[in-house]
Amino acid sequence: MSQGRAARLAPVIAMAERAEREAAVQLGRVQGQLRQAEVKLGQLEHYRGDYQQQWISEGQRGVSGQWLMNYQRFLAQLETAIGQQRQSVDWHRANLDKVRDTWQQRYARLEGLRKLVQRYLDEARLLEDKREQKL
Repeated sequence: MSQGRAARLAPVIAMAERAEREAAVQLGRVQGQLRQAEVKLGQLEHYRGDYQQQWISEGQRGVSGQWLMNYQRFLAQLETAIGQQRQSVDWHRANLDKVRDTWQQRYARLEGLRKLVQRYLDEARLLEDKREQKL
């Protein structure tokens, strides 16, 4: 009887496994996107540091007003890009949290179903053992 209950849950477990696997793939993809966004932010910040170092070098030699205006304009654009990339990183982190939660829920559901099936199988084994002892 319990073995039949366990067998009837096989399609449900297959669906839960598929859903968990899909969530795990999605989680990996989103983690990669976050890493890419963080790398891009690091590159922008590094570039800003290099550009500021160039300002120090050029500034010691003296610069024209036009050079200074171009420098400030470009630095402002770079700061805007860094701010936007930080927002992108924040969005990717929040998205990762959501996707991770989904995966954890699906994993927990799958594990719960597996435990239920194991309990049914254990019950069936116990009933069979009792039946053999009576014989």
